[in-house]
Amino acid sequence: MPQEEKERNVSGTPPETVEEMPEEAPDALEPETEQEAPATPSEQAALKTKLTQMEKNLADAKDALLRTAAEYENFRKRSAREHDAAFDNGVTFAVTALLPVLDTLELAAAAPTTDENYKKGVALTLDKCREAFEKMGIVEIEALGKPFDPALHAAVLQQPATDDAPSGTITLVAQKGYLLHDKVVRHASVAVAE
Repeated sequence: MPQEEKERNVSGTPPETVEEMPEEAPDALEPETEQEAPATPSEQAALKTKLTQMEKNLADAKDALLRTAAEYENFRKRSAREHDAAFDNGVTFAVTALLPVLDTLELAAAAPTTDENYKKGVALTLDKCREAFEKMGIVEIEALGKPFDPALHAAVLQQPATDDAPSGTITLVAQKGYLLHDKVVRHASVAVAE
């Protein structure tokens, strides 16, 4: 077998040979010592104008970036508020649908009965319903004996004022009202002293 075939690699091509690179002239490795001529006044003015324009562009880009960051922060806050409002609206819708059930349970718990087990069962169900409302953030509007507030109460009846109940005081609660995080779910229907 000839020597050339032994030197061939697996693919059958002859091995590459490294060619020697010609040596560069020694002065090609040295840095240029030639200095540029000073810029003319017109070139300096053009450079200053270009620098001023670049500084203005940088300031504009920085301003745009800050505005974009502020817009994003406002968007994030607005989205969070809208999300919370949508959730509260859903809770309000559900609670509004369940309030008649709570009213009925309160009437059943207050009704006279001889069956103690029935009364106990209604009381336990009413307590569970109130606990569920509290977990959702629903609180009852306190009304009896308080001054009338049209933002929280709906006057359905007027009664004469007495020493115990001066004018503008709530004397009777016909239907309880409820709040969800300071938002009225249902106004309390009340009687007010005139």
